[in-house]
Amino acid sequence: MQHLTPVLCRVPGQIGRSITCRSVYSAVSFVPTTQIDRSSVGVSEIGSADFKTKAFSQRSRSGGVVVRLDTRVRAMATEAGIDSPVLTKPRKVVRTLLSKEQPEGDGATVRRSIGRPEMKQLDPFLLLDHFSVSPPAGFPDHPHRGFETVTYMLEGVSTHQDFAGHKGIIGPGDLQWMTAGRGIVHCEMPGGKTPSVGLQLWVNLAAKDKMVDPKYQELVDKDVPKVEKDGIKVSVIAGESFGVKSPVYTRTPTMYLDFTMQPGTVLHQAVPEGWNAFIYILQGKLIIGSEDASPVDSFHTVQLGPGDGLNVWNRADTVARFVLIGGQPLNEPVVQHGPFVMNTKEEIMQTIRDYQFGRNGFERARGWQSDAVQV
Repeated sequence: MQHLTPVLCRVPGQIGRSITCRSVYSAVSFVPTTQIDRSSVGVSEIGSADFKTKAFSQRSRSGGVVVRLDTRVRAMATEAGIDSPVLTKPRKVVRTLLSKEQPEGDGATVRRSIGRPEMKQLDPFLLLDHFSVSPPAGFPDHPHRGFETVTYMLEGVSTHQDFAGHKGIIGPGDLQWMTAGRGIVHCEMPGGKTPSVGLQLWVNLAAKDKMVDPKYQELVDKDVPKVEKDGIKVSVIAGESFGVKSPVYTRTPTMYLDFTMQPGTVLHQAVPEGWNAFIYILQGKLIIGSEDASPVDSFHTVQLGPGDGLNVWNRADTVARFVLIGGQPLNEPVVQHGPFVMNTKEEIMQTIRDYQFGRNGFERARGWQSDAVQV
C-alpha cells in the first residue's frame, strides 16, 4: 500500500480547487501544489465546520497532488461550495470516428457524426451533422415526423420557414429546438453571402410523443446561458453545467453543452448515469476520459462509455472547442424512412400516406411552397 501524506486542501473561495472523483470508494482531484497548505499535519479539514473529512495526498505524474476523500462527503459537496461534480465513475472512451465531408441536401456539405453506417444511432440520437452551406445551396422544402431537430449556428445565418407560416433567421450562437411531432414541412436555407455553418442534431421522441403538435423553442445568442470559469467557457444549450441551467424543455431528457477550453485547462462535467453520451470536437485536440489517453483531433466523434461524468484535458498549445451531448435512452424500436422516424413499419407506411394525401398533421402540406426569407 502506498504511503499517503496528510495535507490541507480547501474548497473554492479559500485555497483549493474543485474536487472530482476517480473511484467508487474515494474522491480524487488533481490540485496545483501551490494551492496546498503543507504546514498542516494529521487530519486535514476540507471546507467549513459542517464539511470535514480526512484528506490524504500523493504526488501525481502531472506535478499536482491527488487528494482522496471519504465518499461520505459527496452529499455535502454542494453545500460546501464545490462547483465541479464529484465523479465516482468517470466515463471512458468507447470509440472514435472521424467525420469526413460529404454532400447533402441541395449542394450543401456536412460532416456526419451520428447517423452514419458505423454509428447509425446512439439512442435517443438519430443524427448529428456539422454543416456548411453557401448560397444558393441549402435544404429546400422537406417534411419531418416523429422526432425533434436542434439547429445551433456557429457562423453565418440560416433562414427557416414552415408550412404553418413560422419563419425566421438563426444567427451565430442562436438556437432553434423544433419538435416536428405529428408533422412539419419546412425549408432551411443560408442567408447572406457568407457560408452558414452550424450543427443539426436529431433527437428521437418516445412513442407517446411522436404525434404531439409541432412546437418551437428559439433562443438568440444573448439568451443562451453561458458560464466562464478557470479558462473554460460553456454555452448551456440544454441541461446544466457549472450550476447554470438551460431554459429549454426537452421531451426526451437531453443535455447539450458547447465548451471552449483554453490550453492547460481540465474539465469535470457530470453526465447522468444510464444516459448515452458523446463528444464532437469542433476545434483543437483533447484528452478524454483518462489522463493517459491519446489526444483526439478535430472533427472526431467520441462515444463515451457508462459512468456519472466526464473528465477532459486540453494539453495542447491551442484553444479547443467541442460539444458534449447526452440523452436518456428511449429503449424503443426505431424504424426510419428518411425524415420520418416511427416505431413500426406500419406507422412509416401510414406516415407516407398522410404526407401524400395531406392529412393527420400534413393538411397544410398540399400545394405549399416556401418563399425567400429576407435577412
